[in-house]
Amino acid sequence: MKETVKTSRTAGYLEKMFRAMNTDFFNGELEEPIITIQSTPRAYGHVTVAKAWRRKDDWRHELNLGAETLERPIEDVAATMLHEMVHLYNIAHDVQDCSRGGMYHNRKFRDEAERRGLRIEHHATYGWTITSPSDKLLEYIIMQGWTEIAMNRGRGWTPPPSSGAKAGEGGTGTDGGKEPKKSSTRKLVCPCCGNSVRATKAVRIMCMDCNEQMTEV
Repeated sequence: MKETVKTSRTAGYLEKMFRAMNTDFFNGELEEPIITIQSTPRAYGHVTVAKAWRRKDDWRHELNLGAETLERPIEDVAATMLHEMVHLYNIAHDVQDCSRGGMYHNRKFRDEAERRGLRIEHHATYGWTITSPSDKLLEYIIMQGWTEIAMNRGRGWTPPPSSGAKAGEGGTGTDGGKEPKKSSTRKLVCPCCGNSVRATKAVRIMCMDCNEQMTEV
């Protein structure tokens, strides 16, 4: 895969991820939103409750991923997208999964998100919103061969100040000031050609092109 160093390529990559997870986690039920990359200082991402984008006579929801958070480990980016996809699923099925102006994620959100491959923990202020990938999602990402996005707005990713979202939006964040969890996957790289793979546990892997053992980075 070519490096995602252009916004057009990154947007296409995110659309590809959405379509794959829509097929495999939602049986293709979700109407495809307009995927955007914008600053979201209070969340990793959001979806709009209303259909905010018009294409000719067709209206679509917006699914945004925070521009400052793109270079996180790919499993975290995928978990954020899946989090927002759960909101889209609940919107389509008239399930109110947030309250308090869209800030508080309730148990309906938690239950649906955990059915779709996410781990959800409770935040004292924002409810069931702390999101991380389950082992099932980690294995899925490895199977898909998805790799990190090689561009980011600003100097690097830092946790948002809270895990809340703007009213009417679904957010994904960390537990108020806690350090983000270390990635559950490992990246191994061939010291000769630079080919890389991901694994969910410690493994010994040979690069068949170079006949060299890959090393964890």
